[in-house]
Amino acid sequence: MRSKRFGLVWLLALVFAAGAVEASAQRRQQRAPSEFGPIVSAYLSYLENEQEVVDDRASRHEVNRAYYIKNSNRIRALRQMALKIARETDNDYLPEFEAATRDELGSLFETPPKVTELRVGEVYNNTFRFLGPVRSGDVYYIFARLDPYEQAELMEKEKQTKSAQETPTEDAPADDQATSRPRRVATP
Repeated sequence: MRSKRFGLVWLLALVFAAGAVEASAQRRQQRAPSEFGPIVSAYLSYLENEQEVVDDRASRHEVNRAYYIKNSNRIRALRQMALKIARETDNDYLPEFEAATRDELGSLFETPPKVTELRVGEVYNNTFRFLGPVRSGDVYYIFARLDPYEQAELMEKEKQTKSAQETPTEDAPADDQATSRPRRVATP
């Protein structure tokens, strides 16, 4: 009799575990819709995992409520921007994102730009392209970190522009050159 109960309990445990695995797979499939490719789906899964870590730390009372809310809002803002870019570009590529509130811009920039002067698409410090603000509790300013090739290209363009401005053209004489040549006098 005892072994029958044990077998029944074991069977129920297996059924429950199988149901939990199936439910988990369905939730994952709902979270990462098939409308996105593997890179965007992986990033969205990464954000979900980050939220689970924040939730777990909060449930263990390892972080205070303000930390929990701020990080949950940041994750939500990053998710919104990722979905927006993925849908607008219809491309399975996302840049490396940075999200900062007004107070946190100093962690990205030595001399932070004024939020009123931020322009979507503009590059700052040859490092970050401003993607736009996202309101998720606080306002998060979302930037895309440029890859090293983009950074090098921008620096080269700046260098060429600077040297072109410093180099005098044939039409415009340099400051130390005379603007007219002395006349040649014919000798008899």
